Amino acid sequence: MTDEPPRPAAPEAHPGERATRRPRSMDPRELGFTPRRPVPWLAPLLLISTGLRTLLAMLFGAYLDKRELQNAFGDGTFRQVGPDGGLWLDYVADLGDGFDATYSVAYLLAQPELTVDGHRLPRAQTLVMGGDQVYPAAGYEAYEDRCKGPYQAALPVAPPEQPTLFAVPGNHDWYDGLTAFLRLFVRTRDRHFGGWGTGQSRSYFAVELPAGWWLLGLDDQSGSYLDDPQLTYFDEVARKLTPESKVILAVPAPTWVKAVDHPNAYDSIDYFIRTLVAPTGAQVRVLVSGDLHHYARYAGADRQLITCGGGGAYLYPTHRLPEKLEVPPRDTLTRRASNTQEYDLAARYPDKARSRRYGWGIFARLPFRNPGFTTLLGTLHTLLMLAMAGVAVQRVGTTEQRLFSVPLAIMLVAAMMGAVFFAKPPTAGGKRHARHWILGVAHGLAQVALAAGGTWVWLQLPFYDWPWPMPAVAAVVLYGPVSGLVASQLVALYLLVAGAFGVNLNELFAAQGIEDSKAFLRFRIAPDGTLTIYPIAVDKVSHGWQLNPDQSPTAPWLTPKTPLTPRLAEPPIVIR
Repeated sequence: MTDEPPRPAAPEAHPGERATRRPRSMDPRELGFTPRRPVPWLAPLLLISTGLRTLLAMLFGAYLDKRELQNAFGDGTFRQVGPDGGLWLDYVADLGDGFDATYSVAYLLAQPELTVDGHRLPRAQTLVMGGDQVYPAAGYEAYEDRCKGPYQAALPVAPPEQPTLFAVPGNHDWYDGLTAFLRLFVRTRDRHFGGWGTGQSRSYFAVELPAGWWLLGLDDQSGSYLDDPQLTYFDEVARKLTPESKVILAVPAPTWVKAVDHPNAYDSIDYFIRTLVAPTGAQVRVLVSGDLHHYARYAGADRQLITCGGGGAYLYPTHRLPEKLEVPPRDTLTRRASNTQEYDLAARYPDKARSRRYGWGIFARLPFRNPGFTTLLGTLHTLLMLAMAGVAVQRVGTTEQRLFSVPLAIMLVAAMMGAVFFAKPPTAGGKRHARHWILGVAHGLAQVALAAGGTWVWLQLPFYDWPWPMPAVAAVVLYGPVSGLVASQLVALYLLVAGAFGVNLNELFAAQGIEDSKAFLRFRIAPDGTLTIYPIAVDKVSHGWQLNPDQSPTAPWLTPKTPLTPRLAEPPIVIR
């Protein structure tokens, strides 16, 4: 394995006039990408496609795994050091969602300097993207519109210090077998990502930092075994580690938290630390990941476990985080696991009270952020009402009416199964507890009761007695929208109650698509080896943008109409 210097951003060969000039409007043809709205995570087609992608990834992930092929790629490690012998390094994750949130964070990352709570923080020379660079699934168009385009607009060309970008793939990057990720971040020509040069030669990397620090980025393909080429690569890296070395380990998911419900989740990381890093005498001082869209830090005797997934995706709650963790968990089935250490929850953003308040916003946000889901609920309740009404009045009806009406038994089974599966989708990880069944069945019964009440109200009105097909038309036009809205509020109530028991927490917040409360990390490695971590929070993202009158090449194309006001999520963390 050979050391490779950081690679500067390479200019395009013979760029045309369109490529070099700044946009004159916010038209997508001027920007070169289309700013996207946040992903509507409860949209029916998206739910189905995401579920299928997750299922296919679980069933056929090994056949799509391209990591074994990366043995033919470059095997170099990289060195990053600033002009003063230290280094500024940024970490951002879960970033490729709606334009407003993604660009708000990208805009701050690209600024020459930030002043945050009195601290002057210059732009980092190294940027690490910690996973899920795009939503809902990897693909050329999605990467261009939701990730590369916004970052190009934030830092159009490389500044004099020529910052370098490294990226860890998350589960959403893996949904196409890592094809688009490798083409975007791991390539042999045009190695630039906006103003950042792409530095890595595989989907994982090792970077030597100043004063004995190392940055190691792992690719565990959504919790599978670490592949042999990756282990061989890090075997060579380990030869360069000494007992004085200190390691920052960037991983795709905070498995130290997920191991609470899924004890084997941490096994791959523990195996890596136990077999590759620990024998060298080096210490892993920081574990950092995204995947959960918030900021949280667990502090141990000699290690910090940090989740920072606030780069642009919808907010994930913090009020249900465990106050203490045992890492590795004592109930892991791995017999050679490392000694269990205790970690305390030292900080979280947003705080517990604000996270709870965000949960109550489900009633207002769910129906209007997810109109397709509300329409689906209205359609199902309309069919359920027609089936119940047909039984209640004991009317045979015309042939057309019988064909139109779905048998009541089928509708009842569909409603109950849908509610139960919603409480714990088959593709979700972790254990299925009794509370999932109880809450799912209770939700299903509540929806059936709502349908029965709606049927009784409908039969009091004159519409059902009209000549066929007028009852069906009236039901679609009148009953469907009203029942969909009421049913969405019942789903909102269910999510709020279920969230109190740790069930459907993701859906409680995904349904709201909260764009505020974003976060990223700015690391400072001093020449003497002191590491300071600044967790930077953005309470409100910008929703209004204007063309930047500054025509200098490195200036962002767009600026916020209302200035962004970053602050620290907690005081700086100092590690020596």
